[in-house]
Amino acid sequence: MSQRSLPQHEVAKSSSSRFMWITPGRVFYGGLLGAPTLRRLGSWTLYFSRDATLRLSFDAGGDARWHEGRLAVVPPYRSHRLASAARHVCDILIEPETIDAAGLAEPLRAVLQGEGMLDTAQSVPGGLLERLCEAHDLLASQLDPLPANDAAFDTLVFGTTLPKPALDPRIIAALETLKDDDALDASAQELADRTQLSFHRFLHLFSDEVGVPLRTFRSWKRARVWLKHVTEESNLTEVAHRIGYPDSAHFSRSVRQVFGLQPKDVIAGCRRLALYREPRKPSER
Repeated sequence: MSQRSLPQHEVAKSSSSRFMWITPGRVFYGGLLGAPTLRRLGSWTLYFSRDATLRLSFDAGGDARWHEGRLAVVPPYRSHRLASAARHVCDILIEPETIDAAGLAEPLRAVLQGEGMLDTAQSVPGGLLERLCEAHDLLASQLDPLPANDAAFDTLVFGTTLPKPALDPRIIAALETLKDDDALDASAQELADRTQLSFHRFLHLFSDEVGVPLRTFRSWKRARVWLKHVTEESNLTEVAHRIGYPDSAHFSRSVRQVFGLQPKDVIAGCRRLALYREPRKPSER
């Protein structure tokens, strides 16, 4: 792919060991970890390290039990802490509503059936770790744009496209609406009207199909949207309003609850980050 054929994507001017590739249903991040507190991401999260040891804990208290290794899986909305012997960490986010977890091919299916630190001395997690490290190295040397496309992401990172879940068509329609960042503020009533369901029936169906209430889902998606703006120099109040937060205080609190870091700390760690995302909308310019 060439920069001329895909001019709409933001491109690093040179290869960088710090990068983030964002598609509608995936994120691949290779960069600084910082010192996060308790975090709670709404995605399947694969943490891995090329050489240093990672430490993971699901304990919320101060006397956390840490588990060490090089590859970990954290289910959606599972509170956890992460630490590393190195400053650099790699993680992959997979939005749960975009995949059929039971229909995945190996090794990803087996890995997502687990939780916590995985034993990479075993062939399945060890093979996945090797593939993820190869994908990381390829992306770290990337000079051209990357498409904001889940299928392209899956093929490069996992070697195959991941199967989509068989959701109710009305919920699929609602999810398609909510893919538009500007539509995240659409009310539950508006979404219910679009699907020709009653308000309460829509909320129950959404929760049954997606696995979390609409409010929880929307809160995560709004925080995730911010990842597209971490390399901007705009002030936090401006960014908060642009992505739908009522004020900077609400924005900062939400980001800290999700990512375990204050927005200013995330921005400081992303100053030399190569960001690959979909084209900017006029409202973002």
